[in-house]
Amino acid sequence: MDRVTDRLVRLVPWSDDDLELLRRINTPEMKRHLGGPETEEKVLARHQRYLALPHGRMFRVALAATGEPVGTIGHWDREWQGEQVYETGWSVLPEFQGRGIAVAAAQAVIETARADGRHRWLHAYPGVDNLPSNAICRKAGFELVGPYDFEYPPGSLMRSNDWRYDLRKP
Repeated sequence: MDRVTDRLVRLVPWSDDDLELLRRINTPEMKRHLGGPETEEKVLARHQRYLALPHGRMFRVALAATGEPVGTIGHWDREWQGEQVYETGWSVLPEFQGRGIAVAAAQAVIETARADGRHRWLHAYPGVDNLPSNAICRKAGFELVGPYDFEYPPGSLMRSNDWRYDLRKP
């Protein structure tokens, strides 16, 4: 089932056809806040994880008007401070950034997580220095909880902001 938000984007469930989009996102520019590009082996493993998420969903973000793939977004289970929550993360290709696409996709994934209904909170953890992703969280209606240190990628410490959205609010 596709999801449409503000007629700007459509969230399309992740499929085998989306591997090339994942490769297009795996660039130094797109991964600078996430430890840099992954090896092809890791990209293939990520693609398989996206296809087989046991709890949560990954989506291709497509332009609603044309269906053109412009990024990724999803939500998945995570334990956070002793509680089960959803985590979300996104990527929008550089040529489509600055158009409100990520905000529209984040708002759509909020509705997807809300409909799933297993957890109260949806969290996003952009790096404190990732100003665009922090702005997306704010514009999509997330509440800033504060900064935390995360190990991501494994073996590296990353200072991130914890943004959360209460899925029970109307």
